Amino acid sequence: MAENQVTIADFQKLIRDRYYKTDSARGTAGTFMWFIEEVGELSTALQNNLPGKAPTPAERANLEEEFADVLAWMCTLANIHGVDISKALVKYTDPERVKGVKD
Repeated sequence: MAENQVTIADFQKLIRDRYYKTDSARGTAGTFMWFIEEVGELSTALQNNLPGKAPTPAERANLEEEFADVLAWMCTLANIHGVDISKALVKYTDPERVKGVKD
């Protein structure tokens, strides 16, 4: 693994270590609002990076940043609710549970 790469478990722990006290005090409702705001910013960034469009380097960098922000807030919500995202992902990694695709 490259030096700057991180596992999902490590990232969720980093978010918990840095922000849990503030996040848990804010609670689910307030945290979910921040999460949705970031999803909206990701939506805008996706529009600026549509296939066939030539995004500027700044638009491309913003897209990557917004994906990171959404993941960070997702980890925050999971931390508040005691959900280990790495363990939850077995839904997608266990061949007995992964059947077909959604259209």
